Amino acid sequence: MDYSVLDFGAAGDGAADDTAAIQAAIDACASAGGGRVVLPGGKTFRSGMLRLRSNLELHLEMGAVLKGSDRLSDYRPPEGAAPEKMAVPSYENCEYAGRPTHFFLYARDCEDLAITGFGRIDGNEEIFYGEATRWHIEGSFYPRAPLLFLENVSRLTIRQVTLTASAFWTVHLVGCRDVLIDTIRILNNLRMANCDGIDPDHCQNVRIANCHIECADDCIVFKNTAGAMRYGPCENITVSNCTLTSTSAAIKFGSESEDVFRNIVVENCVISRSNRGISLQLRDGGRMENILFHNIAIETRLFHPDMFWGSAEPIAVTALRRKTETALGSIRNVRFSSILCDSENGILLYGERPGAVSDIVFDGVSLRLRRATDYEKGFHDLRPASDASGTDRTVCYVYAQGASGVAFRDCRFHADADMEKLLERPGRFIQCGDLHMEGGRGLC
Repeated sequence: MDYSVLDFGAAGDGAADDTAAIQAAIDACASAGGGRVVLPGGKTFRSGMLRLRSNLELHLEMGAVLKGSDRLSDYRPPEGAAPEKMAVPSYENCEYAGRPTHFFLYARDCEDLAITGFGRIDGNEEIFYGEATRWHIEGSFYPRAPLLFLENVSRLTIRQVTLTASAFWTVHLVGCRDVLIDTIRILNNLRMANCDGIDPDHCQNVRIANCHIECADDCIVFKNTAGAMRYGPCENITVSNCTLTSTSAAIKFGSESEDVFRNIVVENCVISRSNRGISLQLRDGGRMENILFHNIAIETRLFHPDMFWGSAEPIAVTALRRKTETALGSIRNVRFSSILCDSENGILLYGERPGAVSDIVFDGVSLRLRRATDYEKGFHDLRPASDASGTDRTVCYVYAQGASGVAFRDCRFHADADMEKLLERPGRFIQCGDLHMEGGRGLC
């Protein structure tokens, strides 16, 4: 059965506060045992926090817009904690336990939930602005309101909708199981800090397919935050046929890494105009293992040397302590196959201690170094970390430190003429053991 929000008093004129009417439609649908709540096309509905329910499909018809309220108080639940302004910019320190103080679309302890349709959900990012520059917009407080915060949801589907102007993580999935995200668009401001695309956090059995994502920081990022340990590891996940643009990393693991990441496959994707391509960023006590990247085209360039993590590395695998007292986990058994990299920097492998990064295979990886900006070259970004913020400056195809069991099979490395003049050595390997190179050319 359909429940039109107009029948519950929504105006849909882009000015009136439709929060109560939309929530009434949601509650009526759930009370009746389930159905579809419809936002009709051609109308703009303004709303604060909405709580979704089980056995419900929120459907936005073509031309329908659900836009966030202009009042910050409309996103804060009665029991919510007061927001805080960070003492330093988020690119220096953005520790986050996993639960925000404000919400827009929110669900918890639900099953059989869907968000569908060719309409648009707009997070109204401007009301969350703090300091802004031509490269970067810092939020006025941290953490801000995610567009979707969905916790402990089973059998979740998000299909076709466009999600835009998020001021924080756009789709934050916490402890969700059996998730399908298909054919959605996420179009965020490439200057807005922390507006990740899709963040599966302690989630299992997730499929992300056929999506286009543009955002700052990361497009698709797997998390294991400290506040959600009860939901178990992040595992059994596939990402396929997506196009991604990011001012940090298009595909990222971490940096929140308190539990295990395993059995994750990313394939048939295109990464363009990004500050970093693929980043495995272990900073806590968890493990990353049994991960496969296959058939991916990566194009990177340096966006800014400080304001976003990453220095145009097409692939970065790093394991460092977040704090001096951190008991660091490990990254192992990772495969990169049939990867084409067109980049302003080389591949980075970095383990702070022996065994932290091991059993990494590059099979059929091609890397072309080319200049895209006038920024100084050869620096590799290690943030966040307890000590070092980055490596020394060395222009090379592969910079590796503290990694073991690394194999290069049939890989190709090339530098354009202006980058070849800066190339100090093909590869720099520091305290690396059990290194294998088979076939290919350009690294030795």
